[in-house]
Amino acid sequence: MNSNVDAFLGRVKKWKTETEALRTILISCGLTEDFKWRTPCYTYQDGNVIILNGFKEHCVLGFFKGALMKDKKGILIKPGEQTQSSRMMKFSSLEEIIQNETLIKAYIKEAIDIEKSGLKVELKPHDEYEVPEELQQKLNSDKKFKAAFDTLTPGRQRAYYMFIAQAKQASTRVSRVEGCTARIMQGKGLNDCICGHSKRMPICDGQHKFYK
Repeated sequence: MNSNVDAFLGRVKKWKTETEALRTILISCGLTEDFKWRTPCYTYQDGNVIILNGFKEHCVLGFFKGALMKDKKGILIKPGEQTQSSRMMKFSSLEEIIQNETLIKAYIKEAIDIEKSGLKVELKPHDEYEVPEELQQKLNSDKKFKAAFDTLTPGRQRAYYMFIAQAKQASTRVSRVEGCTARIMQGKGLNDCICGHSKRMPICDGQHKFYK
């Protein structure tokens, strides 16, 4: 067990017992426990397999290569419309986890087997992503902003595309573009700390603000 995860669980208030139960199952399946992106992460030979997280209405097991899983029970869901690789399994009670432990372990085993095989999700090429209209307008009207955006890595650009496009209302998409402008001008991605560190680094946990 990872001491950073112990500390994390000591701070958790919502879904604490459910998270601890899932943690026990994950470790029993032979995965290595790590702490990345400020949450428990489970790996196989340094490859990310599953992330454990909690939200307002449920806690989840996030399968990094869930798109490759057979999902015979049809229980895996996409975190968002634009998500290509990851899939989530939701839980809303400890009883649900206990009752489905055998099924959970079967899904974990399949995820481990996929990681062992070296299979990779075939991602959509970067140039096939649709640029949100509100972002495109900003790119067209502000040459300095466009120059800064063009210097970002493809992965960082995609993160902004998806974050802005997920807003249903045009006014919200405009607000998101404006809210991201300063970060883009600094050459930072959506998930980069304002000091230049990554979210996954403990030094930034609770000490710096991150864009929400």
